[in-house]
Amino acid sequence: MGLFDWLTSKEKPLSQMTRSELRRQELLLEKERDRLMNRVGDLAKKKQDIFDRGSKEKSPEMRRALAGQFELHTTEQLMLSRQLNIRSKEALTVSRLRMLKESAERAKATGSKLGLVGEKDLIALEKLIENDAVTGEMYQSRLDEMLKIAGEPATAEVSTAGQAVLDIWDKIDTGMIKDQTEGFDEADRRVREHHKAAAEGV
Repeated sequence: MGLFDWLTSKEKPLSQMTRSELRRQELLLEKERDRLMNRVGDLAKKKQDIFDRGSKEKSPEMRRALAGQFELHTTEQLMLSRQLNIRSKEALTVSRLRMLKESAERAKATGSKLGLVGEKDLIALEKLIENDAVTGEMYQSRLDEMLKIAGEPATAEVSTAGQAVLDIWDKIDTGMIKDQTEGFDEADRRVREHHKAAAEGV
């Protein structure tokens, strides 16, 4: 089912849902996304085990069997990764609609901004969701651009606070930070500082 059909075929279309109803849909999609993430992670671990075992195995027959398992898990991983990409985009869509609904209710002056999302927009989003070449970050950028409220900038692909977390991960990758706990504490501190500065208007 395409996004447009999914958005409109329900007894109550997403565009007409309340904030709480949108939140419930958001949680359902997040649950499915998390299930897919866990499955992809499990397959990655199994593949690593198979690879390690095959590297130590001397029997050609056993190696062929293990290679077949490795390929099978990789195929399943790729299929699940595609589903994960789609579920992530759908969850992001519902999340943005909920946020837009909240912003529109706060604004009140102009009423609901959900009317900005028309059939043409939904069809365009459906194509982006189904396109495996469009990453979650690319989709988020396009969706934010489409849904942004007049006078408010679209959400950045990665916020300044988010970039601070990415920087910490890079330092862990390069060995500059060797302790995971230390890295987490540093990332948490930086994100909190960014939020505090934003709240104070710094």
